[in-house]
Amino acid sequence: MEKNYFEDYRVGEVFVSPGRTITETDIVLFSAFTGDWHELHTNVEYAAGTPFKGRIAHGMLGLVTGMALLFRLGPYVMLPRSFIAFYGMDGVRFTAPVRIGDTIHCEMQVTALSEKDAKRGIIEAKSAIKNQKGETAIVLTTKIIVGRKPL
Repeated sequence: MEKNYFEDYRVGEVFVSPGRTITETDIVLFSAFTGDWHELHTNVEYAAGTPFKGRIAHGMLGLVTGMALLFRLGPYVMLPRSFIAFYGMDGVRFTAPVRIGDTIHCEMQVTALSEKDAKRGIIEAKSAIKNQKGETAIVLTTKIIVGRKPL
C-alpha cells in the first residue's frame, strides 16, 4: 500500500484510520497547550447547562487528533514519499461534538488529482472524522502538493 508519487493515487481511493479514544487528559493537555480553558471543556457544572449537556472536546482537538490518526496507517500511505507541502484546508465543519470517551477515526477519500506542473501534483481529499457510533463529528477538504514520477 506504500505510495511514492502523485501517479500512485486514484480518485475515489479511500483510507480509513485506526481509532483512538479521547480522554480527560487529552482535554487538559490541549487546554494547557493552547490556553483555551473555556468552561465548555473544563467545567462539569457549566457544561451540564449547555445544549451539549456535558463537557466536550475542543473542536480543534478533535480535528488534529482525527487527521493525525491517518499517519498510523504507516509511512507513505496517506502521504507519499514525494510529499512536498500541506497546501490547504477548506470547508471545515464541526457537525457533532466529540466527547470524553468517544473513540474517533478518520475516513479520507481522494476527490481530485491535479497536475500542478511537470514535477508536482495536488491531491485533494475529503475527510470525515467519526465517532464509535459512525456519527460524523468533523468534515473537511484538504490539499497536499506531492512530487510526480520522474520522466
